[in-house]
Amino acid sequence: MSGAPTVEALVRRLIDTPAAFLADPVVPALVGDLAVAMGAIVTGPDVAAFGPHPPGAPLDNGHRCTAVAVWLLHDPAFLDDPDPDGMWRLLRQDVPMLATVVPADRLVTDPERREELVRLALRAMGRTPAGETEAQAADRLATLDSAERARVLAATRAAEERAAAVRKAMHEKAAAEAAAKASRE
Repeated sequence: MSGAPTVEALVRRLIDTPAAFLADPVVPALVGDLAVAMGAIVTGPDVAAFGPHPPGAPLDNGHRCTAVAVWLLHDPAFLDDPDPDGMWRLLRQDVPMLATVVPADRLVTDPERREELVRLALRAMGRTPAGETEAQAADRLATLDSAERARVLAATRAAEERAAAVRKAMHEKAAAEAAAKASRE
């Protein structure tokens, strides 16, 4: 696509995220404003999912990640050619998944997490980064995928625990057999 945004330009936007977006933003209002800017018809249930948190309580990571994603999507690269469905996909599916494994501040401070959020946004909005093919963009996102990495690590830990349990059981069985053999002799 001509005029496609570069990953670098969008990463720069994340670097420049105002501190207020990580502090205590009013997420439903931010989401509502973005949806209107994207040309979406906004209903109460649309923004209710990003609902208020208890007064005085710290904002949870999911809300903070959503606020950072909203800041990113306010970039002209997205607003000049809006995709409300892509916006909802990013905010309702991708960001909540990311928030389960990545602290919101890392979306602004960590180079790989910034790039991951940018690439998630580009994918959700149906864009391929400038200078990349769809396959290259998908491959790079796969290498950065925090949720998949967490899933693989959890599966690896579970497999290691199962292997340790099998080794222990085999060791105990061998010890019992050795004890039985010694008592027969």
